[in-house]
Amino acid sequence: MAAVTIRLARAGDAPLLHHAILAMAAGMGAQARVTSSPDDLERYGFGDEAAFEALIAEIGGAFAGMCLYFPSFSTWRGKPGIYIQDIFVEPAFRGRRVGERLLKAAASRAHQRGAAYLRLSVDTANLGAQSFYARLGIEWSQAEHIHGIYGDAFSALAQCQSSEEER
Repeated sequence: MAAVTIRLARAGDAPLLHHAILAMAAGMGAQARVTSSPDDLERYGFGDEAAFEALIAEIGGAFAGMCLYFPSFSTWRGKPGIYIQDIFVEPAFRGRRVGERLLKAAASRAHQRGAAYLRLSVDTANLGAQSFYARLGIEWSQAEHIHGIYGDAFSALAQCQSSEEER
């Protein structure tokens, strides 16, 4: 059995990352919600002001999975951490602890930079992922609910502030 290798994603891996995002969305029946492109991932994920990092797992030179994350900061803890945005393992490689290795590698990289925690969100219907995270000690926080604003509503909120500043 070939070993799992994990490496930092490069700009040329953007199509591979996007493939994983689309496959993850398809598994949840949410393909229509993905509006990103490989170009978006390359533009925002690599370079001097990268918005995220990603790790890629390979087995025998084949893409086995990925973990995409970015820094965060807890004002209550007074410490930096990371937020796992996406983690995906190709179906052919599931059951080989690829996801666990990706999470451990992301946590290790973050810990080396001073991070003290890891956070992520899980789709409420994804019971398999919830069980997987629980086995690793990643617990559901009953004290928090994630809220979001997107698209036109976000633009309107941002423009509202800009308009108030001009007055």
